[in-house]
Amino acid sequence: MEEMGTSKAVAPKNTAQLPMKVDVKIGAIRPEGSIKAMASVNLNGCFAIRNVKVVDSSKGLFVAMPSYKTGNGEYKDICFPVTKEFREQLNQAVIGAYNQALAQSQNAAPHQGEGQNAAPQQEASQPAMQMGGM
Repeated sequence: MEEMGTSKAVAPKNTAQLPMKVDVKIGAIRPEGSIKAMASVNLNGCFAIRNVKVVDSSKGLFVAMPSYKTGNGEYKDICFPVTKEFREQLNQAVIGAYNQALAQSQNAAPHQGEGQNAAPQQEASQPAMQMGGM
């Protein structure tokens, strides 16, 4: 039985081989808690994903896609990479942008307030990181 309202569009075969351009903008770095940063991701300049999280776990950093909580308490991703290869590319782009923004905020922190108890920089503004390869 097919779901109502579901349609399947088939992309032209030649576009499937184009590399995916992944631009990542780190919006806020959070030194406390398990969520270390929030990011926005732009794919090929055509599709934007907001509220991507960089999360610190016992296994290290990972990328959590935006999700919603179902009635039974489970979390479901709203959007997600379909292939293993693109998941790896997306994770590398987001974590790479986070590491770059973190380094920039740490380098800027000693200059803020000239030795006063300056808080770490909350907003990281750097050029979007671009990753190709798919």
